[in-house]
Formats: sequence, C-alpha cells, structure tokens
Amino acid sequence: MTATFAFAVGIRNTNGAGLVLDCLYPAPVMNPQGPVADAIAELPEGISTLNDAAIDALQSTAPSLIPPVLLKNHRESSSNQEMVAVRLTNDNDIGSTEEAYLKLHLLSHRLTLPNTLNLNGIFAHLPNLAWTSAGPIEVGELPEALLNARAQGLNLEVFSVDKFPKMVNYVVPTGVRIADASRIRLGAYLGEGTTVMHEGFVNFNAAALGPNMVEGRISQGVTIGAGTDLGGSSSTQGTLSGGGEIVISIGEQCLVGANAGTGIPLGDRCTIEAGLYITAGTPVTVKDEHGEVVRQVKARDLAGHSDLLFIRDAQTGQVVCRTNRRAIELNDTLHRHN
Repeated sequence: MTATFAFAVGIRNTNGAGLVLDCLYPAPVMNPQGPVADAIAELPEGISTLNDAAIDALQSTAPSLIPPVLLKNHRESSSNQEMVAVRLTNDNDIGSTEEAYLKLHLLSHRLTLPNTLNLNGIFAHLPNLAWTSAGPIEVGELPEALLNARAQGLNLEVFSVDKFPKMVNYVVPTGVRIADASRIRLGAYLGEGTTVMHEGFVNFNAAALGPNMVEGRISQGVTIGAGTDLGGSSSTQGTLSGGGEIVISIGEQCLVGANAGTGIPLGDRCTIEAGLYITAGTPVTVKDEHGEVVRQVKARDLAGHSDLLFIRDAQTGQVVCRTNRRAIELNDTLHRHN
C-alpha cells in the first residue's frame, strides 16, 4: 500500500467552460495513519470526483474527512460544484489547480510550516480571477457578470483581480485577530495569539508563528517567531522579486520599528529602529557596550545572530549595531483571542 503524503475532500468550483476556479477543503490531512490512512488508500492517486458510493465508504471508515456541512453543501450545490478528493503520495511539483489549493490549505490549517512544501508550478495552476461578492469569476466573463447583476438591480462588487484569494474565505485559524481580511492571502500561516492590524500583510507561504503583533509586511517565504512585533509599515524582504535566494526569518521577541525592514535573517531578541532598512550589503559599524568600535562589517555577516540592536547614528548617518539588552514583551491581554 502506497502511503499518502496529503489528502483532502472538498468542493471544486468551475465555470461553464470547465475552468477550475477554486477549491475548498475544510478538513485536509497530512501523513495520515491507521484507519484513516487505510480508507484513503482505497482512492486513486491524484484527483477523483466522488460518487455517492465513494462518499458513503469514506463516511463509514473516516467520517472526519467529510464534515457534515460539506456533505450538505454537496447535496444542495449547483451544477458547477463537485465533491472531489485529492490524494498526493509525494510532494511533487504542483500539476493542477486542485493540488495548488490543497497545499495552500495545508499551510493555513497549520498542518505544515512555510518553506516545507514543494510549491513549484503554483503560479501556472492558479488562474487569475476576479474575486467578487458573488465568488470567483473568470476575468473574461466579468463584464457580462457586471451587466447581468445591474439588470437584476444588484451591485456586483469586485474586491480584487488576483491569483490568490483571501484566507478567511477558506480557513479561519483559531485564536487570531485580523483587522483587514483582504491583506491575508490563502496559504498564510497565522499562529495562535496573532494580531494582524489594518496595515499588516501576510503573503502565502509566510508565517507569524504566534503570538505576534503584525502591523507590517510578512513577505512570501518569511517566518517570524513568537513574541515578535512588526511595527507600522515595516517590511521583510521576500524571495519572489529580484532573484533573491536568501530565506528571511525573524526569531522570537524581536522588534522591527515603524517603516523599518530587514533583508537578512535575524535571531532572537533583535531590534531595528524605526525608519531603518537593513539589507545584506548595508555597511554596519559594530560597537561594544562602551560605545567603542569593534569592527566594520556588511550586514550579511550578522545574519541569524541574536541580541542585536540596529540604529542609525544621528550625527554621522552610520548604521550601528550594539548588543540589545532589552527584549520586547507583547501585551498578554491584547494577544489572548478567546
């Protein structure tokens, strides 16, 4: 019997021309064991449309895979919606829209961390759609949909034109606060106790492990550790643009000040003062606790180190790094979301 790497039963939504628009998987699993694994092994590898017999078989042996509300939706759904199963035996390149949505769900359901899944091919298999108050619409069909809505006295609102939907229309993790749901893409990982304020943004394959205060940008591939605070309009450098290959991570109890940012990984208890952006090539003057110059380095030489305080000398404009003797502490009351 071939082991299953990832599996989900969900709703596949298509347009009239057979284009897969999106998929919703309410209860995905990774590396299932025991009776659940045995039940899944009866299904073929890849994507399969579930008939009533297959649904009944799964329900009898692994009921957790098909929540009751999913079954109810299947029975009452329109002709453009189907119940499908996706079974992956290996973490291969993404080969379909159904697989792309499964991997994004695995991340937002907190079943795996960013940079642990093979996401090669994801852009090729996510159609660019208009995300509207009536759900996803293929961009070429949007003008007609807008006119049809007006003819019925309705206002069809278009929220975005993008490959990725917002996370909360598919997954709402427990114990989080999100001020503006449009700024969290499906495939983001939000840990327990995380607060994302209005200017905060979390991309797919990016994580705030929680608890965190996020008022800045967490780019694709970036992970921030427990207790870390990203100040207003701060940012973290991702790996999608400019051919960058360095994976940025920020450790625990760090503070990236307002309008600041980092293009190097940081260890624990690091602080970057407001308005200061550190990149790998930034010249940094390292000083000891007495203010004496120890050495001159590039910021990349300090990557991953803990207990660092980055400031800019107000008189010389030099970027200075000192030992950070005070780690930040998040407000426990603010980050308790129950």
